[in-house]
Amino acid sequence: MVGQKSTGSARLAQRIDEYVGQRIRERRTALGLTQEQLAAALRISYQQVQKYETGSNRVSAGRLYEIAKHLNTDVGYFFQGAEPDAPSEPLPHGGRNRTTIELVRNFDQINDTTIRQAVSGLVKSLTSRKHINMSA
Repeated sequence: MVGQKSTGSARLAQRIDEYVGQRIRERRTALGLTQEQLAAALRISYQQVQKYETGSNRVSAGRLYEIAKHLNTDVGYFFQGAEPDAPSEPLPHGGRNRTTIELVRNFDQINDTTIRQAVSGLVKSLTSRKHINMSA
């Protein structure tokens, strides 16, 4: 029984590690940063950031504090919405993240407020129309 409990605890810890990693990736992507840029700010390799984001390496408390600082958020952000009993969701695909980063960077280059609002409205409109086949 003790072995079963520790195995369950290990699985729970792994799911939390994966969730925190997913939240790091989401925040980094939302800010338009690459893994390389975050790694440079943290003075670690981009491969280490990648391992944190996939949950294959656990993020220490001190490192999570540094990550939060560089991503302009508080440490609690990485745990918001974590439900230990819920099944973990798969991490987004790399191509989708690259597209998101590119979109954020390009959007950031728009200086005209009216155009920024129009683009934002367009994107919101497209995401609310999920029943439309966008690949056609």
